[in-house]
Amino acid sequence: MSRWLPSPPTTLGLLALWLLLNQSVSPGHILLGSILGLLGPFLLKRLDVPPLKLRRPGSILRLLGIFIADMIRSNIAVARVILANDPRRKNGFVRIPLRLRSRYALATLACLITATPGTSWVSYDPATGVLVIHVLDLSEGDDWSALIERRYVGLLVEIFE
Repeated sequence: MSRWLPSPPTTLGLLALWLLLNQSVSPGHILLGSILGLLGPFLLKRLDVPPLKLRRPGSILRLLGIFIADMIRSNIAVARVILANDPRRKNGFVRIPLRLRSRYALATLACLITATPGTSWVSYDPATGVLVIHVLDLSEGDDWSALIERRYVGLLVEIFE
């Protein structure tokens, strides 16, 4: 069975996604979605992605709570920056050394940073482990490296590595 259908959940997920995106359950869309669902796992297998292993799933809830609080706090801070229009405020790039090496942890961190208003993931150098982010408001005394390490990296290490 695994030779012909390497991942039944992926096949069903791709079919369901195809039908949802097209908002139709016509026979033609079911046929196209089925073909996509059958071919998709073979194409994904060629990417040679390492299997995902979550070590502490309970930490996901803590990470989610911290992220939601940061989102609310960042939305308020960005609104203040925009409404205040203070010329003394400056934006810029920050280099952050990371101890993360897991692809999944880095991808999750990229999503968290970019989804938080006022920050954006710019680049990551896997050779040195240095992350570059852009920050809308570089306030005096903000240590972005310590902030990212304390709030996100520790939990991501618990979850993925």
